[in-house]
Amino acid sequence: MEVKGKIKGQYRNEYGTSRVMSLLFLLTSFLFPLTSVHSQTRQQWRDSLEVLNAQIAKDPGNLNLHLLKAEANINLEQWDYALAEYGKILHTDNQNLAALYFRAYVHIQQHHYDLARVDYEAFLRLQPTHFEARLGLAHVLQKMGRKTDTFDELNRLVQMFPDSADAYAARAAFETEQKQYDIALYDWDEAIRLKPLNSGFVVSKADILITLYRKEEARDLLNAAVKRGIPRYALKEWFDKCR
Repeated sequence: MEVKGKIKGQYRNEYGTSRVMSLLFLLTSFLFPLTSVHSQTRQQWRDSLEVLNAQIAKDPGNLNLHLLKAEANINLEQWDYALAEYGKILHTDNQNLAALYFRAYVHIQQHHYDLARVDYEAFLRLQPTHFEARLGLAHVLQKMGRKTDTFDELNRLVQMFPDSADAYAARAAFETEQKQYDIALYDWDEAIRLKPLNSGFVVSKADILITLYRKEEARDLLNAAVKRGIPRYALKEWFDKCR
């Protein structure tokens, strides 16, 4: 089971309107390597689980089988069963990276942020330069209300990955949520510089400019993005807001 993921586009808020990326959305995008490769129906996952249970009964010490079973449990949203599998694995191998990483994910689903933090920190002691785990730690710190620690973790992310657009986007998303617009604009600029064709980054910056009533700047930003190759229709909502 690989421990990886990637940022996707924008999300929709409770009013159905596309808004700026959030730290939560970025994290959620990172934490879906499980389903990105193994696109199965729920019934197929149930069938896989039945096969895996039979295999584990014959070979209970096989940690890879337990990892696969936990993967099936996650895809079926059987959080307690997944936790039990990761607990078995870590009892045998307390440095199993996949078990630590995905147990943290399960803890987040159950809103056990303190436990997720423990697992991310244990993971990062073994793999200190793992991008997604650091982003995950920043998210749980945010959910725990530890704003200063969240900023520290996101600053560390940017320092460790200075050429990563996603690092700047993660920090910018949190700054935007905190309404620290001036520094968020700088970070969105850096993210756009590193990934100029990412429409999500562009509209995130445009959203701030529109919020600050700097519509002409927002329009210039959108026009520049179109010239770079981003389809105009992908930015239509923000062009309309600039009228």
